[in-house]
Formats: sequence, structure tokens, C-alpha cells
Amino acid sequence: MKLLSAALTRTLDQATIQAQGITSLELMERAATALFDWILTELRPAYSTPIHLFCGPGNNGGDGLALARLLHEAGYAAHVWLLPAKRYSADFTANRLRLPAEVPCQELAAARFPELPASAVLIDALFGTGLSRPLTDLAAEVVAHLNRSPALRIAVDLPSGLLADAPQPPDSPLVQAHYTLCFELPKLAFLLPGHAAFVGEWHTLQIGLEQEVIHNMAVDNYFIEDNYLKGCLPKRPRFSHKGTFGHALLLAGSQGKVGAAVLAATACLRGGVGLLTVRVPQVGYAILQTAVPEAMCLPDSAPDILTELPDLTPYAAVGMGPGLGQQAASREVLRQLLQTATVPLVLDADALNLLGANRELLELLPPDTLLTPHPKEFERLVGIPARHDYHRLEQLRAFVRQHRCYCVLKDAYTAVAAPDGTLYFNGSGNPGMATGGSGDVLTGLLLALRADKRLSALDAALLGVYAHGRAGDLAAQETGEAGLIASDLVRFIGPALQELTASAPGL
Repeated sequence: MKLLSAALTRTLDQATIQAQGITSLELMERAATALFDWILTELRPAYSTPIHLFCGPGNNGGDGLALARLLHEAGYAAHVWLLPAKRYSADFTANRLRLPAEVPCQELAAARFPELPASAVLIDALFGTGLSRPLTDLAAEVVAHLNRSPALRIAVDLPSGLLADAPQPPDSPLVQAHYTLCFELPKLAFLLPGHAAFVGEWHTLQIGLEQEVIHNMAVDNYFIEDNYLKGCLPKRPRFSHKGTFGHALLLAGSQGKVGAAVLAATACLRGGVGLLTVRVPQVGYAILQTAVPEAMCLPDSAPDILTELPDLTPYAAVGMGPGLGQQAASREVLRQLLQTATVPLVLDADALNLLGANRELLELLPPDTLLTPHPKEFERLVGIPARHDYHRLEQLRAFVRQHRCYCVLKDAYTAVAAPDGTLYFNGSGNPGMATGGSGDVLTGLLLALRADKRLSALDAALLGVYAHGRAGDLAAQETGEAGLIASDLVRFIGPALQELTASAPGL
């Protein structure tokens, strides 16, 4: 799914109206009907549940007024509260006139805020994507009043006060929604960690916006779900052999961290690699041979750390980093790898920390190298703390353009950045995956997919990140989020990849 700016969203609305020969009021009715259907289907409120709708002077408020009418007609106890303004949008005015006289409708005033009991449902339809500055005065006081209520809060399109495309000024008033219901496509603002407490759980509602217009819109932000990736993993030909899917080399492990190498290795094998060789220090030899018998083990001459880069000739892809440590000898192994590799690289964990601590190594990155930092590791790579979430995304685009690489910035909505600066936000996964070793599993899975020459670098990155999250979702169904550990992810990589495999026979 494309992530549209506020300006493109307005363009899409107008293009839909023109292409489908409808009025803006009819499109607003679709939005209100979608909101109404979601509330009845998902919340199933009792008819006695008080539903308070807070409506601003623009089209967001018009959505709220139309929803109030639908709720009233269905027998629900809707009560409308209007934010006074000097001007109102035409569609707001039209829906204000359509509101039945039986629906209580009052203007808000600082001295007259309604009581909002815990049993109520609050609909925030004050401001949507048209907002361009922080809320002040009465609007800010209303938002504070809503947030103090123990009632369930539902935001229409965006939580009021949240800017759709720009950094949020510090301490600006924002509705803290439990649910945010937007139309057709999600907003980039939903995916940023600093907004999580305000957006709550978000859902997209279909209102028939013109799909051809969406298809032709040029954007550089995408939200990735399974329907985008299903069929992207080619089906395995019947006459495949272990050489068909690549021979990968994993450089990992050090004293006390051999488990990271085990997790990455098992994930690589479950990810479908044909052959896997793991380079570990001697301390890891017996562990690898026992824990991962399917992998070949190539021990380093040093007992505790990696000090030597093996001949890279046999390998289709190389991964480095899990449990590596940051000793000078391992840094030199990384330097040699960057200088000599002619196959795809996947760098994670301490390989990234070594890059951050020795920034001259970044200039040696071969094109299309895949890096998998978490936010702190990424900060070390760029050398400058991000001022806010949007700044971090700007840094990410600049980084991949400069170094001609792919970067997987791990978070709740992991962002895959391509060398042209396009960002793909991942929709799979859950908080149970915030556990030690989860990143090692991702590294191994990505290494397997990069060793598969049938896949482009971008497809391998997107498939790996999505399948990793999907494995976490499948595992959580069995273990619960709190009980999920990294080795559970490994067990579900196969089923996750199977869901994404093309159904047509391979050639």
C-alpha cells in the first residue's frame, strides 16, 4: 500500500469525486458509513451506551456529524459537541443541517465541558489531515478534557492535533486515541514510534477511492502487507538440488556469544539456503557441530574471536555480525570482507558497531550490501542522533543513497530502505519479538534469501523482513507474546515462507 501525504490524500479525494461522478458530500457519506459499520461490528455497543461525538469545523467534523446521524437512526444515544469557529466547510454545514433535531447538539465552551463517564464512547472528529499547526486555546482544552476521561476514544482519520506529515512540536496537545480509523490507506504518522501513544490501534476502512489514481501516484513510502508479497518467493523446481539455492557463509560468534551464531545458522537453514558454512572461533566448534548438524563448521585458528577471513570463492552470499564482538582482529576481518567480496553481504550486530566505530569502512561497502541496524546501531552508523522520527527517516534515505546499500531499520514497523531512498514499512510482527536473539534470526533468514540468485536484493529484503515478522505472529499464537523466544521464530520461518511462495510451478 502506498503511504500518501496530506496533499496527495486531498488530490485523491478530488480525483475520486471527478472520476466517479459523485459529490464530496456523497464521499463523506461513504466515510461515515464505514465508520458506523466498524463501530457496530467491532465494538458492538449497547443501545444505551452514550456516544459523544466531538466535531471540528472542517470535513473531519462533517464526518462526525454524518456518523452521529447514522448512529441516531440506528437507535443509539448520540450526542454532538461542536467546536465553534468563524468558518465551517460546506460539507460540515450540509451535514449539520441533515442532523435530526432529536440529536442533542451543543457548542463547546471552556466553562461547559460535558461529563464523560467510563461507559461512554468518544468520537474525535475535531481535526484531520488538514491540520497544519499545533492546537491552541479552546481546541487544546477540549483535547485535554478528552484525554482525562476514562472512556474509550476513537479518532477519525487522525488523532486531533497530530500533524500528518511533519514533526510534532514538543508538548503540543494530542488526542490519545485507543483506536484510529482512517480511510483506504494508512498514514506515515501511524508508523512512527513517537506517535504510538496517540494513534493506538489503527485500522483502514475502504470507501471506494479511485484505485487507478492511487496506482499512478508517485510516492517514496510504502506499507507492506502479505498481499503485496504473496507469490514473490518462486516455487522450487522439482529437479532442484542443494546447489540450486546457494551456498552461504556466516561469520559469527565469540566467547560467550556462540548462541547468536546458532540462532542465525538455524534461521538461515530454515530460510531455504542450499548449503551453509559457519565460521566461528574454536570455542564454538563443538557447539555448532552439535546444535546445527546441517551446517558445515569452519573454525578459526583463534580460540575466542574471529581473526581470519576464509576464501570466499565457494559462497553465493556472506553474512557477518551476530555475536561477533568488536575486537581489532575482527574489525580487520570485516575490512578484508568489504574489500574482497563480490557476492551479496548481510551485516548485523557487531559488524554494524564496527562500522560505526570505524566510519572509514563505510566507504568500502559493496553496492547492494544489506545492513540490519536497530535504531541505536543506526545512530552509530550515521554519527548524529536523530532530532525526531521524521529526521531519522531523512537520515535513512540519505544513508542508503550515499552508500548505495539496503538498510533494514528494525522497529515495530521495520523500514526497508532501498538505494534510491524509497522506504518500505513492514506490517507483520508483534511486541513478543522484542527479545534477545530475534535480530540474529533475521540475519540468518536474510542471508539465505540473498544466497538465492532467483531473488533481487529488494525482494529478498522485503520477503525476509515480512516472513520474520510473520513467523513471530505464528509463534505468538502458540506461546503468547510474553513467552516468545528467538528460537520460536526459527520454527515458524518455514510456514511463513510457504505463505509467500508462488503457486505456479517453477521452471
